[in-house]
Amino acid sequence: MPITPEHVGRHFPPAPPYTVSRAKIEEFAVALGDDNPAYFTDDAIAPPTFAAIIAAQAWGALFDDEELGLSLNRTMHGDQHFDFHRPLKAGDEVVAQLGIERVRNRSTMDMVTILVELTVDGEPVCSARSTLMHTKEEAA
Repeated sequence: MPITPEHVGRHFPPAPPYTVSRAKIEEFAVALGDDNPAYFTDDAIAPPTFAAIIAAQAWGALFDDEELGLSLNRTMHGDQHFDFHRPLKAGDEVVAQLGIERVRNRSTMDMVTILVELTVDGEPVCSARSTLMHTKEEAA
């Protein structure tokens, strides 16, 4: 059974914890060309889009769920939005858990909105909402 609106509300087990390191923050900032000094100190905070690295690790559960019939190679990332409670910082051990928020099936396209909650020590840090556009296998 391919993904349908009946799958809205499904939550997947959390991804393994991701430890945010000062080195990874610096690498990310350099890759962005962002020289904000807050990213290069002993108590560095991460650029906001760093959350996408951690959130994407939770996506595996979505694509591994055979019932949904989703394939990463037929998926385009259409939209991304972050809501922060606080910045990610070096030393954070972040847990990401994915849930399906909305599904729209249109002809040969599935539009799936997912929400990945990022927490540290059980406390919310960031909500990362993505819209994925998935081409059905018969259209590929």
